[in-house]
Amino acid sequence: MEKTWDIKQQPSTEIINDLQQSLNISETLAILLAQRGITDFEQAKSYFNPSLDNLHDPFLMKGMADAVSRIKNAIEDNENILIFGDYDVDGTTAVTLFYEFLTSIYSNVFFYIPDRNNEGYGISQQSIDFALENNISLVIVLDCGIKAHEQILYAQSKGIDYIICDHHLPDKSVPKAYAVLDPKQRGCRYPYKDLSGCGVGFKLAQAYTEKFNLPKENLLPLLDLVAVSIAADIVPITGENRILAYAGLKKLNSEPRLAFQHLIPTNIRNNVNISNVVFSIAPKINAAGRIKHGSEAVRFMLSRDEEDCKRYLSDINSLNNERKVIDVDITESALRQLNLINTTEKYSTIVYDPTWNKGVIGIVASRLVDLYYKPTIVFTKNYEGELVGSARSVQEFDIHEAIARNKALLTQFGGHMAAAGLALKEENFEQFKIDFDRTVKEMSDGHYFKPSIEIDKELSFNDITKTFLETVMRMAPFGPENMNPVFISRNLVATDFRLVGKEHARLFVHQNDTRVTFPAIGFKLGKFGPQLEKGQTFEMVYTIGMNYWQGKGTWQLNIKDIRFTD
Repeated sequence: MEKTWDIKQQPSTEIINDLQQSLNISETLAILLAQRGITDFEQAKSYFNPSLDNLHDPFLMKGMADAVSRIKNAIEDNENILIFGDYDVDGTTAVTLFYEFLTSIYSNVFFYIPDRNNEGYGISQQSIDFALENNISLVIVLDCGIKAHEQILYAQSKGIDYIICDHHLPDKSVPKAYAVLDPKQRGCRYPYKDLSGCGVGFKLAQAYTEKFNLPKENLLPLLDLVAVSIAADIVPITGENRILAYAGLKKLNSEPRLAFQHLIPTNIRNNVNISNVVFSIAPKINAAGRIKHGSEAVRFMLSRDEEDCKRYLSDINSLNNERKVIDVDITESALRQLNLINTTEKYSTIVYDPTWNKGVIGIVASRLVDLYYKPTIVFTKNYEGELVGSARSVQEFDIHEAIARNKALLTQFGGHMAAAGLALKEENFEQFKIDFDRTVKEMSDGHYFKPSIEIDKELSFNDITKTFLETVMRMAPFGPENMNPVFISRNLVATDFRLVGKEHARLFVHQNDTRVTFPAIGFKLGKFGPQLEKGQTFEMVYTIGMNYWQGKGTWQLNIKDIRFTD
């Protein structure tokens, strides 16, 4: 699907001039900073030098003092404590983090990840039964639980206290747990609202460490887990997340835990970035919970023994390969289903098959968004006979709000603007499809969505100096709300084009009115090969990055799109 190119509105001349003078930088760099909300010297200093010293006081988070006190009492009274978390990357890294932290000071600790297929999302009855059977009186829930009102009431009636650490949007009220930590809950004055679930768990560990004067260095080995959660859960790389991601990537690159040493591809070792985590590391961690059981991922990340680690890795690689096959099969099945109906007049994409693997439908939803660029929900049937769906949105649409407007037809839902999960009875499915599509139409004012590329600035190749390149790289880590700057350059020709694999383009790009040529890579842009080889002039949208090969890095333009001007 062809993408529109939209150049961002440029900041005011006054702000640009102030930044240029105070930081002694080029106009282009000043524009890039201002577009990211950096408008003065002090903000720029913090931005370019993320420091753990600038983390917020964890006790600003509502419920934190009660949570820390309850854990301390549990340890003093020799209670059994259960660490419970979701089966995705954010949940399993969160459980790994807090289990590792707590077992470093106390021994009566268990962990529990629910089975995606047999228990579903959140606090399950089976997990409560497990707690009762093992005489557990305190459960610390990570990356879920913020809507588990009935489960918490039942468990507490059985004498089990819960501390909920979540980052999802709560209902108007939160469960009546012993303590609830969620920056998004009403009345929470914590300054940063966009932590990952693992990030909230880290804040609890930080609070306990500070309250009882434990060595702060004990927190440092946990930071690689936080960085992986931030990348995998696609939370904004701003504020506190930026600090935690920066420190966590440093840990991943200098002294990663044993599991990550084995998981990081050789060609990016010591040079891991957010994108590498998203595409190379997170899918393998996720595969355990999607295909088999999320506890496998926790055991892998906790492993300290080389042989154990290799065994877990072998299992996880096998599960990831299995996941890829299932992913392709379900995507093809969904496409066949869509080919049988008229989708052109629909504002959303909804497909359903009771046989589809629940662990993979979220990936399939993302693939359908890429193909059709519409808010998408992929449904299957769960073990209880309900339809469960995984929803993914286009960039500018709040799919959680669209689902919430149809909650009367649902038995459960939750998530955020870009992704959500939901469940409904089968008899409500057809009506939900009609109502949801109508809601999307109303919320989009009857306009169909078109994929677009937001461009920060037009560049001449003459502007791309060594200093400019190094400064752009210092703007990392890149991710939502701090994306790698996107540039447009015109009057270009290609030299030395070659096809990489079946569909990727590798070439050198020369700008006709300069003496500068850069190597470039265009993923899935091999289709432009014939025109590029003919020397046709083109415009190009791209980011700048490093290409690492055998431990050596070279500058490279990463092409996002091409338009020919001949």
